Amino acid sequence: MINSNQLDDKNIIIYNGKLVLENLVVEGTVIVRQGIIMDIVTNHSDESQWHKYRHDYILVDAKGSFVIPGMIDIHCDAIEKEIQPRPNTLFPIPFAFQEFEAKLPLHGITTMFHSLSLGVGLSIRGEHLVSELIDYIHQYNNKQSVLARNLIHLRYEVSYLAGRPMLEQLITKKRVQLLSLMDHAPGIGQYHREGSFERYVMKNQGVTMEEVPAIVEELQERRKQVTKEDLAAITALATQYRIPLAAHDDDSEEKIKANVDMGINISEFPITQEVARFAQAQAMQLCLGAPNIVRGKSHDGNLSAKEIIEAGKGQVVCSDYHPSAMLLAIFKLVEEQILSMPEAVKLVTLNPAQAVKMDERIGSIRIGKVADLIIVDYHNQMPSVQMTILEGQLVYSHKRIALHT
Repeated sequence: MINSNQLDDKNIIIYNGKLVLENLVVEGTVIVRQGIIMDIVTNHSDESQWHKYRHDYILVDAKGSFVIPGMIDIHCDAIEKEIQPRPNTLFPIPFAFQEFEAKLPLHGITTMFHSLSLGVGLSIRGEHLVSELIDYIHQYNNKQSVLARNLIHLRYEVSYLAGRPMLEQLITKKRVQLLSLMDHAPGIGQYHREGSFERYVMKNQGVTMEEVPAIVEELQERRKQVTKEDLAAITALATQYRIPLAAHDDDSEEKIKANVDMGINISEFPITQEVARFAQAQAMQLCLGAPNIVRGKSHDGNLSAKEIIEAGKGQVVCSDYHPSAMLLAIFKLVEEQILSMPEAVKLVTLNPAQAVKMDERIGSIRIGKVADLIIVDYHNQMPSVQMTILEGQLVYSHKRIALHT
């Protein structure tokens, strides 16, 4: 056994694993040098192909478990609840963020797009705290002890007109790696059912029913001031800085068409099967929630993610609000024979990497790519992460997996 501090050279051999490659699963060995996948050996009859490296590498026996690319979560707002678990109850950002990041390797997530909302509602969504959190993450990423690749998915509430200058500043300073446009209001998107938006406001803002009408009225007044030209200017600026664009809770073909015209290529959580199919026909990437797959239904009573995926229409699965759901979601899709293992794994690895234009570096087990890898055991219909490697660096190891020289 060796101490993980000896892994700083990032030279690792993972052997005796079931490698989930882009189009097949094969027993084999992955050789990682200086954080990059140097070789993939699948012919076990010739042990010398990788044993010749054994004296200069850390050896990891996967013990027959799956070896999967590190998962890429392009939409997760769970950091908000970590900072503000209840209305008007805030924890210090450094404490909350580091506690949250520590969970990611256990879930097999190596790239996290922290979804921060710039808009009204929760106090964490105000300009001051969003700015503070983005600055903190930016500085934190310069540390050598990071446990995940921490990126920013900024969710802009289009009715929050006062936040427009800050949005533009974040784009031009390249502090944002993914931008989505949101329009949360009564009667549209996930709040199309009567009273659903009002209940949401009460729960998340800690207000009474009597206070809700004034909040809704103010919101609707701001929405009237938003023009197509405003939105087009925002997406044009993001495109100029090569920031991928997403839309949230698409509920009509008209909205899909408008989004495509503005250069938006990701549709997050479309509301109905019909809208999802139309978005797919317009070459948009559909992003669906892992909790929807795990639970078998939407918490808002909208479309079934599994049905969309079974119809061949879903490309990306994100955690939405529950990071641990991603790994279980892909294994459920395989267990229920909806997808093969490589197809399911791509929903949380290669496909999201392609959607955010990072697939040249991460998202699959391929020679020349960054070594973001997880070893996953599957027992009694439950997957569990045994080891997580970020850029060739061990960031989590279960006691079942042994390291040796």
